[in-house]
Amino acid sequence: MATKQAEVSDKKGISAGIWTKCKKCEHVLLNKDFEENFMVCSKCGQYARLGARKRIEFMTDEGSFKETDKNIKPVDFLNFPGYADKISKSLLSDAIVTGEAKIGGYSVMVAVMDFDFMGGSMGSVVGEKIVRAIEAAIDKKVPVIIVSATGGARMQEGIISLMQMGKTSAALARLADNGLAYISVLTDPTTGGVAASYAMLGDVNIAETKALIGFAGPRVIEQTIRQQLPEGFQMSEFLEKHGMVDIVVERKDLKNALAKILKFFSKE
Repeated sequence: MATKQAEVSDKKGISAGIWTKCKKCEHVLLNKDFEENFMVCSKCGQYARLGARKRIEFMTDEGSFKETDKNIKPVDFLNFPGYADKISKSLLSDAIVTGEAKIGGYSVMVAVMDFDFMGGSMGSVVGEKIVRAIEAAIDKKVPVIIVSATGGARMQEGIISLMQMGKTSAALARLADNGLAYISVLTDPTTGGVAASYAMLGDVNIAETKALIGFAGPRVIEQTIRQQLPEGFQMSEFLEKHGMVDIVVERKDLKNALAKILKFFSKE
């Protein structure tokens, strides 16, 4: 692999570290061009997964994001083998980043999940930070946007992680009682306990193109029901066709779509 990378680097006249190879088609992309195309392969259209901060950069007005509750870190409640070690070695504090921002000039509280932290799993910190973001939105009288990228509840926190399903759902009910909008953005993947709770509770549910969305994965479902699933089952386009999500958007169009929805709900 190193030889192949060196050959490509020499052929293109560029240094290693400034290009990216598409994981699907192996097309070589300059990082600058790749980022300008919102981390989407220009040859095959494959979407690269985004970290929370890169997602926030693409989604919000420049310089408007102010992070909240960034020092909350997970606790190894159950003394689960290896969990404390994983937490200590991660460069991220947990699987979500929250804060206040503007999108298209409209104020909003955002909570963006990061798949790079233990598969974007939902634990106590994810639940707590989402609830705090919702409570801040109620105080500020602004909408909430949650971007999901997750494998579901975090098994290392057992029942504590499952409790976050009810905790976040109850907070969203309070948001609705205060007449404030909740926009849910579903990215690849959005599964498990997150899909079974706050991810599917939006006043508007937006899915990114080609995202896997569902409670259990298609392989598990096929093995359980012993039937072949329809083509594209649980992909965002399939869910839109069957009424599970409201709209599917390409990544480059997400910010504009959110701005239009925020305008619709705006009381300004």
